[in-house]
Amino acid sequence: MIKKESRNAMRVERHKRVRKDVHGTTAVPRLNVFRSNSNIFAQIIDDEQGRTLVSASSLDKDLKLTNGSNVEAAKKVGEKIAKLAGKQDIKKVVFDRGGYLYHGRVEALADAARENGLEF
Repeated sequence: MIKKESRNAMRVERHKRVRKDVHGTTAVPRLNVFRSNSNIFAQIIDDEQGRTLVSASSLDKDLKLTNGSNVEAAKKVGEKIAKLAGKQDIKKVVFDRGGYLYHGRVEALADAARENGLEF
């Protein structure tokens, strides 16, 4: 009988493959997305310095979310990350979907970030 690997283990392998090519620099940092069952997180990372420049999540108190695991929460996190990036003069980023499909919450976060001024 063939034993199937867990979904998260397969996602981690996809993420490793993608990270070979997706690299954030000081000029164009990386927008990373992590999606759990109950929340969604976004970080803008400078891989050259190994620093997180900006972060936002559905756990942030100022977003006042009752449910952090739906498309509306992802949109609000995308808006917040774009506004925080704008304050630090970050206009262009490289999008790292974290091994997830570009669909649902990940797509909503990316679209909201684009609408609020981030380019990728």
